[in-house]
Amino acid sequence: MEISDAALSEVDPVKQNLYKRASLLAQITVFYNLVEGLVSVFFGAEDQTLSLLGFGIDSFVEVLSGIGIWYMVRRIRHNSDAHPGPFEKTALRITGISFYILAAGLIVTAGINIYRGHRPETTFWGIVIALISIFTMWVLIHFKVKVGRQLSSEAILEDANCTKACLYLSLILLLASVGFELTGIGGIDSIGAVLIAVFSFREGREAFEKSRGESCCCGHGHD
Repeated sequence: MEISDAALSEVDPVKQNLYKRASLLAQITVFYNLVEGLVSVFFGAEDQTLSLLGFGIDSFVEVLSGIGIWYMVRRIRHNSDAHPGPFEKTALRITGISFYILAAGLIVTAGINIYRGHRPETTFWGIVIALISIFTMWVLIHFKVKVGRQLSSEAILEDANCTKACLYLSLILLLASVGFELTGIGGIDSIGAVLIAVFSFREGREAFEKSRGESCCCGHGHD
């Protein structure tokens, strides 16, 4: 039985406020990934940095996943069913396919770049974007876990774990970018892109598992 927002507020205003906070965190995640994706793709293409370009495209895919999570948070405010509904399932399947395509594209391009000895012009912006992303993801994870535990919501805790995947991708981008700046070896950028591709493949697999209602934490467990 669905409960209206007004009824839920009267019954448990604290819980209602927590769900609103969870919804806001999901919206912030979507907005941040959208901006991050635009900036990363621009500088990745401008500086011919494959790892940053792949990181940016990954952010766009995360936007779709985040929209599904935001919709789920809205729905579970009315009932305790945390399993994906039709909208989330469709979004997750599209997300999974997108991650697979991204992973394949990055691996092929990285292979070509290594073969040709391609070197990016600079990875400076990769370092800047990675540092900003690491800080932002850490803050989002902190508050998502806090709200998820207060609500005892597996869906919100899984969302926090998926945000951890973004944090790990940011660390890969940072290492690849710093590695190139220190050594000038172009292959380091391509290796970073391959590692991002591996994470993208895992995220795609997890998206399909979640669309089937299976437990998913984007490959990182409920830490």
